[in-house]
Amino acid sequence: MKLKLAALLTVLFAFTAAPRAAESYTNAYEAIALFTKVLEVVHRGYVDTNESGYDSLIRHALTGMLQDLDPYSQFMDKESYEDIKDDTAGRFGGVGLVVVMKAGLLTVVSPMEDTPAFRAGILSGDIIVEIDGQETRELSLADAVKKMRGDAHTEVKLKIVRPSTHEMKEHTLTREEIEVASVKDAKLLDGGIGYIRLTQFNEPTAEDLKAELKKLTDQKMKALVLDLRGNPGGLLTAAAGVAELFLPRGDLIVFTKGRGGELADQRIKSSGNTHHADFPMVILVNGGSASAAEIVSGALQDHKRAVLVGEKTFGKGSVQSVLPLEDGAAIKLTTAKYYTPSERVIHGNGIEPDVKVVMNPEDLFKIRLKQAQKSGEADNDLPSEPELRDVQLDYAIGTLKGMMIQQEWMK
Repeated sequence: MKLKLAALLTVLFAFTAAPRAAESYTNAYEAIALFTKVLEVVHRGYVDTNESGYDSLIRHALTGMLQDLDPYSQFMDKESYEDIKDDTAGRFGGVGLVVVMKAGLLTVVSPMEDTPAFRAGILSGDIIVEIDGQETRELSLADAVKKMRGDAHTEVKLKIVRPSTHEMKEHTLTREEIEVASVKDAKLLDGGIGYIRLTQFNEPTAEDLKAELKKLTDQKMKALVLDLRGNPGGLLTAAAGVAELFLPRGDLIVFTKGRGGELADQRIKSSGNTHHADFPMVILVNGGSASAAEIVSGALQDHKRAVLVGEKTFGKGSVQSVLPLEDGAAIKLTTAKYYTPSERVIHGNGIEPDVKVVMNPEDLFKIRLKQAQKSGEADNDLPSEPELRDVQLDYAIGTLKGMMIQQEWMK
């Protein structure tokens, strides 16, 4: 219907808007007059009366207006708005994919661990070309997400292209009630090196990380690897809560710049009472590290609190404000961009690691899957894979050992 409507609007604009093609509207009322004229013509003349009611046309117009701004702004109906609130609480029903529209393509930022998408082997950077037989180029981001969501135990079919290999695969995934644990695999490795992995940034993340750090420091941890690979981000408040655990009070974590003056321009600084600022630290990042993960990485890198090892991050650094509407719907609008303390723009650029260590994403997936099997979070009857080395983690451990030796010399 959207494609047919777009074609009709093109014809209408050719007749109604031609005299003003070279002009700009000076106020909203002039633009609204044209919009109202087109709305009435479509309402009266479109062939399918079921699709040409005022409510349907207005919502399609709002969806298109916001979708054309950037891949992250969107109009959300009441159901979609409720889904977003479920996401931030760390629980929702679906297949476990974080996706964006990138160059008009529905692109996977990262699969969430211990979910149907993760177990199917879907990777960061994969492109979803069909959902249940419908081409995703016909869908808005909100519509695509809605089609992948659903009740537990129902199925959804995805057709996926992997750009790195040009391979196309079809997956039939069974939806689950997904409850995301954001802090995982906290443990003490040989030599007193701690390891903690964050899978995303939701409401409990900072407090859960704080608790795991206390356990490790009680075990005489001397250094830390914080693994943010494949972490698609989440809440800004969670990112700030994580970063301030490693930075002294008052250090700048991130700032934003937008059009809304003080409302859009914010400077977020480290606060709180717990600050682990005395041990060597490495953060692991890759192309699946996005948004809040990039804020934490950029802040600790700028303050020389941590060494970044791995690959360039995703580059999602814009601020979306969710503005509720009276009928239960909402607008998610890009209102600002994130900047690291040294004024680097995250959006579109990503964060470059201090030490680049390339790793095949399929190898990392196999390592994660084996970890999940050992912990009982994945089926043990999945095909057994040969033992693989986590070369990025190995390099991080080697780097920390060198830093620990240097720290001893300086005492």
